[in-house]
Amino acid sequence: MGSEEAPVTALVRRIHAAPTRACLVVAGAGARALAWVLAVPGASRTVLDAQVPYSTAALDRYVGARAKQHVSAVEALAMADAAFRRARELAGQGGTPVAGVSCTAAVATDRRKRGDHRAHVAWRSDERARCLSVVLTKGARDRDGEEEVVSRLVLRALAEACGIDADLDLPLLPGECVEVTDRPPDERA
Repeated sequence: MGSEEAPVTALVRRIHAAPTRACLVVAGAGARALAWVLAVPGASRTVLDAQVPYSTAALDRYVGARAKQHVSAVEALAMADAAFRRARELAGQGGTPVAGVSCTAAVATDRRKRGDHRAHVAWRSDERARCLSVVLTKGARDRDGEEEVVSRLVLRALAEACGIDADLDLPLLPGECVEVTDRPPDERA
């Protein structure tokens, strides 16, 4: 992972030491977070399932409904709800705390995009549901740079879902900020 990833590795170790088991789902960006989580020993204590439904058809199937807008807070929360239900199913009846963590993003690609480059990362547990949203300054980073920001946000969300204070820096530029939306866990987006 390199010296720059030392804080990432340390946070992943703390996540693996927590009792929470999770299902993770990412679309558009955030897959690097899955690699980080799986690269640190102990991933089997945390990860129940990880999915990357990249096409709109695959994402609709994962969520169980067609979205009006795939890259939105509403869709991220619906994805987290679906991941949470899957985590409950896979964890069984043992009383283990579970969470669903999701990301839907539109980032730099090999063609010009009309809309904002943005990410919505959500998590859901029995107690809470939260969405972390960021609009990235278009053209300020390449795909790799935007993937880094989004993946760190996914890791931060997983840590929060595990009850861990996520002290992981996000390489945000001036004018960029993470907006947080909390939702009661029983309310469906």
